[in-house]
This record gives sequence, C-alpha cells and structure tokens, in this order.
Amino acid sequence: MEIQSFHEPQSGTWTHLLADGVEQRAAIIDPVLVFDSVSGLVGTTFIDNVLNEASQAGYELEWVLETHAHADHLTAADLIRRRTGAKVACSAGICGVQENFVRVFNMTDTETDGSQFDRLLKEGDVIKLGSLDIRVMETPGHTGDSIVYLAGNAAFIGDTLFAPAFGSARCDFPGGDAGKLYDSIMKLYQLPADTLLYLCHDYPKDGQEAVCRVSVEESMKTNIHLRAETSREEFIAMRTGRDSQLNLPKLILPSLQFNIAGGAAPDSESNGVSYLRTPFNRTIEELIKGES
Repeated sequence: MEIQSFHEPQSGTWTHLLADGVEQRAAIIDPVLVFDSVSGLVGTTFIDNVLNEASQAGYELEWVLETHAHADHLTAADLIRRRTGAKVACSAGICGVQENFVRVFNMTDTETDGSQFDRLLKEGDVIKLGSLDIRVMETPGHTGDSIVYLAGNAAFIGDTLFAPAFGSARCDFPGGDAGKLYDSIMKLYQLPADTLLYLCHDYPKDGQEAVCRVSVEESMKTNIHLRAETSREEFIAMRTGRDSQLNLPKLILPSLQFNIAGGAAPDSESNGVSYLRTPFNRTIEELIKGES
C-alpha cells in the first residue's frame, strides 16, 4: 500500500492518493478544485499535480472517494472522472444532503437519489483496489453522510477528527449531531492504537508544516476536544457551545450546490454559461424548512 498526501492551502484540505503499488491501481480521496469566490473562476493546478503524480507512478485511477459532501471547498471528483474514467463513490447518506440543499438552492432539476455518483456506500461495504480491500465505516456527526475509508493500518477519516491541536469538526450543519460525532470518534478510538488517521484538513501557522495524519493513540491522548477519558456529555456541551459562535464557511454556498452534484457544473443556460446560486436574504435553515 502506498499513500501520498497533498495539502491545498487555500482551503486547508488534504487530498490523499492511495494505491496498490504492485497492481498499480489507485484511488484519490477528497480531491480539491480550487475556487475563487470573487471571480467565479476555478483553478486546476492543485488537482493537476495530484493527477500528474499518479501518472508518473504508473497508477491507473479506479476510484474517487468522498468522505462527505464538503462545505468548505469544491470537489474535483467529476473532473477526475471525465479525465480518467475513475468511478466516484460516497456515502448513501448523500441523498439526505441532496434533499436538504436542493430546497436551499431551488435546484428543481437535480435528482436526490445519489445518481450523480457511481456507487453509494454503507457501513461494512468493501471497495476493491487491486489487492487492497477498502472497508467503509459510517461516522455521522459532522454531517449525516460522513464515512471513513479503512485500508490496512490507514483510516481516511474526513472531518470526523482534526489534528490534536484543532480537535473536532462542527456539528451545526443540517444533519449534524454532536452526540453522534462523539460516538463516531469513539468508534475510531476502538481501532488498533497504531492505526494512522489520515485527515481531511489542517491549518498550520506560518512556518509550520501541515499535519496529514495522526495515530489513534496520539489522538486519544492529546486531542484538545476528545480524549479517551472525555465523557459524551462533556463533548456535547463543548461542541454545542463552540458551534453557536462559529461563522459559516466562506465557500459553503458554492460548495454544497456543486458537491451534491458530484462536482459537475450546473447546466449551461441560454448564453452558454453555468451559474451558481446565492439565496438573497434567507438563511440556510429557513430555506430547508421551507420558510418564505
């Protein structure tokens, strides 16, 4: 098993390249398409670099694996699928996310059955990657569709946990639940102590290196939000309090309408241009509830 990790600094996101080095089969986990919200332009330099590394290693890309529908960056999943023929997989929970955000953005032509993805995954499912078995673990809490990919002694955990200094992810998005996140993190803490948790994010200070992975043992001992001895009640109180003070991610509106479609751009309008939508003077919560 071979793993390379690539840090995209604008969003603080890790994209991971997982491969069977013998059979030369590979998967890309949580790929980033860089988006400038001011100009509306996308940049592919970051994901081009990931794809070039895969090509130079002689890998055949078979899968793009999403840990959840991200709210802080656009996914490059569909771009990779169109370029390489790789299949795109995510949690079956994406259907609930689609139902919520189709209402938010009035995306009346968007299907909410997950058909934009090639495979919808549930707890215990296995993806074959050469001789590697990638097992799926459901880890709801940050979102309702969060999953972890287990391969050998590696676990690609999305936003279920951050590096110890940053703790855990917010749970105040639709489908989020602090109690469920506690339970999901405790599932991770039941893995062997030397299991390496590959992160989806890190936000290093100037002059510091971004952290792409941490062991289960290290997280249990040093994570600032949830250690082995942290009670469920303590975690819920901490997480709920913190979430009430957080601003929304800067890219939540473009990210979610793009990502629930698997990273495919909206259909072009009569002038040949694709547009992303911004609700005017309405909150996400109001729109999900159908309030006018």
